[in-house]
Amino acid sequence: MKNITDSFLCLGYWPSAGSFGFNTDILATNPINLSVVLGVLVFFGKGVCASCLFQRLSDLLDNRKQKILRTIRNSEELREGAIEQLEKAQARLRKVETEADRFRVNGYSEIEREKLNLINSIYTTLEQLENYKNEAIHFEQQRVINQVRQRVLQQALQGALGTLKSCLNNELHLRTVSANIGMFGTMKEKITD
Repeated sequence: MKNITDSFLCLGYWPSAGSFGFNTDILATNPINLSVVLGVLVFFGKGVCASCLFQRLSDLLDNRKQKILRTIRNSEELREGAIEQLEKAQARLRKVETEADRFRVNGYSEIEREKLNLINSIYTTLEQLENYKNEAIHFEQQRVINQVRQRVLQQALQGALGTLKSCLNNELHLRTVSANIGMFGTMKEKITD
């Protein structure tokens, strides 16, 4: 067995050089430490009985235990609240994602519908413009044809008048007018019959 001075108060052993160190032998130092602690307790607690001392220690330990249990309960309540809030947040997230998907799908279908409406409207407008163009072309053709007819008629009349003026004298003129009046009169009789 070791010398008592080698394990005094867990301060270490007394080396021959006189330096200070720690004793790491737990079995040798624990009984000494316990006896020192009990001695200090007896010295400072002279008027206190041992049962009162143990009662006080027990009360302190119970108080500490209650504080720890309260802390654990509070932590559990906080944890449960956090879990509940997390579940609510996840539910809201799922709801928002569902709404976003619905808006996305509805938005895409609405965009497609608007696109088709716009395309149909453009086709309708193009057809109307084509019709207007064709009408304008037809109108312009008719106007040009009428102008050509009028010119041809004017030229034909001018040519006929020129021919008639050069060939026609008063006597021929009177005969032509009388013949035309006679034809007109016979035509009138046929119509009234």
